[in-house]
Amino acid sequence: MKRLTIPLIVAAAWLPAAAHATTTAHTARGARLELRHTSLGNILTNGRGLTLYRLTLYMFTRDSIDHDRCVAISGCISIWPVLMSHGRPAAGPGVRRSVVGTIKLPDGVRQVTYAGHPLYTYIGDSGPGDTSYVGQRQFGGTWFAVDSGGRIVKQRRVAVPQDQRLPSPSLGPP
Repeated sequence: MKRLTIPLIVAAAWLPAAAHATTTAHTARGARLELRHTSLGNILTNGRGLTLYRLTLYMFTRDSIDHDRCVAISGCISIWPVLMSHGRPAAGPGVRRSVVGTIKLPDGVRQVTYAGHPLYTYIGDSGPGDTSYVGQRQFGGTWFAVDSGGRIVKQRRVAVPQDQRLPSPSLGPP
């Protein structure tokens, strides 16, 4: 039993260090913001190196310009991870480089901002351009996608033909 215990202790000590090294390797460069066409129109996404895997970037309505409120709420960043950057974030085609920045969080991590809005990903996104969680209410605020102008994207605006519009409700007699 003692022979099994020592390798388990060594493995338990090595595993967190290996996980941290993997995370650091994936975030050692500056983050990349890209514009991607989705069901909501063109929204900001992040680039994941050469894999071309992209996730929708979100903005939290409780945040203020250059201030992340999610980081102070228990459990928030475990579900809505911050988009971090070790270095200057890059801007892909259609992304306004002049409004890409970072803020420093209490733990020293640099979070990417766009037009001053801190940016996040969502752990539940299933793949590139997933917008299923846009409009999600959680942690006392609402999570929206962001367009290239730094504005929130709530839902895709679809024009409804005049003959298919619902009649306005009547208030009845005065």
